[in-house]
Amino acid sequence: MNETAAKWLGLIGIVLAIIGFFYSPFVLGGIAVILGIICFANPKKAIAWWTTILGIIALIIPLFQ
Repeated sequence: MNETAAKWLGLIGIVLAIIGFFYSPFVLGGIAVILGIICFANPKKAIAWWTTILGIIALIIPLFQ
């Protein structure tokens, strides 16, 4: 995967995770985690970590409400 594609997948995952905080957290948070894992193919892993962590947080928050 080239760097540009991984960067865009990471940004889309971050947007989905943030939307997942407010609407359908299990679906959107899960998709964000999957996109974050796919982004680990990129040499720059910071955006992959952010996407994965935000997706996991979006999945966990509804469990405590």
